[in-house]
Amino acid sequence: MGKTKKENHIASGFFRQSGKWAVVMVLKTIALLPFGCLYFLSDVLYLVIKGLVKYRSDVITDNLIHAFPEKSASEILLLRNKFYRYFCDVTVESIKFYRLSEKELKKRVSFVGTNALNQLAKERNGAVLLAFHYNNWEWSAAVQQHLNCRLLMVYNKMRDNEPVDDFLLKAREKWGGKAVKMGRAAKVAFRNFEQQQPVVLGLIADQRALASSPYWAVFMNREAAFFPGPVKIARKTNQPVFFQQAKRLGRGKYEYSYTLLVEDPAQTDEREILLRYIEKMEEVIKSNPEYYLWSHKRWKHKRPEGTALIQ
Repeated sequence: MGKTKKENHIASGFFRQSGKWAVVMVLKTIALLPFGCLYFLSDVLYLVIKGLVKYRSDVITDNLIHAFPEKSASEILLLRNKFYRYFCDVTVESIKFYRLSEKELKKRVSFVGTNALNQLAKERNGAVLLAFHYNNWEWSAAVQQHLNCRLLMVYNKMRDNEPVDDFLLKAREKWGGKAVKMGRAAKVAFRNFEQQQPVVLGLIADQRALASSPYWAVFMNREAAFFPGPVKIARKTNQPVFFQQAKRLGRGKYEYSYTLLVEDPAQTDEREILLRYIEKMEEVIKSNPEYYLWSHKRWKHKRPEGTALIQ
């Protein structure tokens, strides 16, 4: 009986892993499609997730209602549908990134503000770059081609799907940057700093942090936890903090801009650094809210009793 269970478990694991590799093969095939076909696929996907699947509809609607309490039910519904359309485009674009050529990239993407980023990173032995889930954040990995030092891209590993995780990492690293697991980010950043090897540490810093985080602040009208790592690293190294904004110029066309958020983190209160980041995010989100990742369960945790809000 025990042997049969073990054999069934092995067989089940084999088929699950085979299924994951099959998904990767499908993704690689999609990545070969021209943009016209990709956006046709996106249009079909939009109809499916909006009308049939209703992908995370409750989460998206709840997030939008709290973020924009002044909007009517019909306005929230319209905004949710606009988000679905954007989400489908970004999904196929992220897959395409795996096969995107340098020639195609130059036609579709521009980078603004990298000169100032390069200059300060050179003077201060590196920089910290804070981005967030707005517009196509995946394509921003190509900024490495415009940087004078190595881009370290901090990411959360997909523990339950290694083949897909590997697919995404190859797409991100093909432009010369290096992906670093979140748990190793601080160690790697400090090591490069001590060895005087300037790097730009890029973080998608609006990830959902643990409820135990000491950093809680109001973000889009709701209390949310933030990871302490970005602020801690910036203050310890005194490397300038930059903010990345992704602006959509058209379907599959983006402008990424880089602006100085904090020049001297060591001389700036850690709460002030975080609040500046939140203020910039909210400013960008409110300008075109449909481009934020509302399907993310960003506000899932509740602030523990005794943990103060940063104000």
